[in-house]
Amino acid sequence: MSRITVTAAAIAAIAAASPALGAEIQIAATGPVVELNVAEVVRTAPDVAQVGAGVTTRAATAQEAVRLNAQQMERLIDKLRSLGIARKDIQTSNFNLNAQYQYNNDGRQPTFVGYDVTNQLNVKLRDLKRAGEVLDALVGAGANNIYGPNFMLEDDKEAKQAARKAAFASGRAMAEEYARMSGYSGVRLLEVSESYQSYGPMMRGEGAIAVTSVSADATTQIEPGEVGTGVSVLVKYEMTR
Repeated sequence: MSRITVTAAAIAAIAAASPALGAEIQIAATGPVVELNVAEVVRTAPDVAQVGAGVTTRAATAQEAVRLNAQQMERLIDKLRSLGIARKDIQTSNFNLNAQYQYNNDGRQPTFVGYDVTNQLNVKLRDLKRAGEVLDALVGAGANNIYGPNFMLEDDKEAKQAARKAAFASGRAMAEEYARMSGYSGVRLLEVSESYQSYGPMMRGEGAIAVTSVSADATTQIEPGEVGTGVSVLVKYEMTR
């Protein structure tokens, strides 16, 4: 989460372009101050998705577990590359090697059963229409750990700008309404601070994975839905006559 704060004093100092840039200008409010926290969310169709895919293997020795895992991961990556996924969109996100034991309830010592190796990839999908095809191909290539998809905007700048404008306009409108109800004619901005948050799939067409049930060649169905980009602004206004 990002946070930005701008005060009226800072704006005035920059506009003055004084050589004494280190000086701090304080502008004190002479009238009542209203402080509001306003959030707006812009909903848009996602253009990329992140999928976690990997392989867990078990063997009697750590070396054998790693070797088997490497073989299966090579097949997995080759399959992704054959589907047109660029190398820059395939990234190792996790690698674990752990000894595994079977625990008994009769008080005996745990029994060693082997070593597990898990290797996980983070894959960025840019063609969402092929997401189901890619997931099915991953399973066919030996993936036994799949997480996601996590839908998002690769560049959410425009969505943030739209949410920012909406939140700021709402904040000013509410401040002006409070001023009128209090017998004042207007408001003057004293300070604004911002934070933003990206949201997952929204209710309208919520992103999901579904597997069709009857045909032997049925494919996994992916519905991207919409994602939300939210901006929250904290604004302080002085009520003016």
